[in-house]
Amino acid sequence: MDLKTIKNLLNLISDSDVNEVEIEEGDFKIKVKKQPDTITRGDSSPVYMGNPAGAEYRIPAGPAPQAPQPPSEAATSSQSPNPGAGGESSADAKLITVRSPIVGTFYRSPSPESDSFINIGDTVAKGDVLCIIEAMKIMNEIESEYAGKVVKALVDDAQPVEYDQPLFLIDPS
Repeated sequence: MDLKTIKNLLNLISDSDVNEVEIEEGDFKIKVKKQPDTITRGDSSPVYMGNPAGAEYRIPAGPAPQAPQPPSEAATSSQSPNPGAGGESSADAKLITVRSPIVGTFYRSPSPESDSFINIGDTVAKGDVLCIIEAMKIMNEIESEYAGKVVKALVDDAQPVEYDQPLFLIDPS
């Protein structure tokens, strides 16, 4: 099943009264729920998993609109250096922007009790896990495509992220 078909399916479900759909096509399986699951903590208060009840979630038809960014972020391209871009210092121009490959919820650690995968100032190698993005109850580890020092985290923990949204700035030198 291709991404366009999945987007069309999600839009169709969001516009209907259907709460849950599960589709199997060969070894591919997708399950979509509109209402959140709840679990109970030890203190008997509910913990919501997924979007709050009534929240609407749509996948954009084209590239996601970008929030305004400071000049140093706007001048960096997706996972590649951009030297000499308009009036910046050479230090800002060589930063690499790590962008979200999917829509989902950003997590800096594997669980709430665990330490972050990386912290500001850490040196990362190619293939190191930077974060997790949860999409449709699937935890997707986002690995670094470059070695370098993590200069800045651009997203807070447990925040929703869009496709191609900047997540981290890495100094490859």
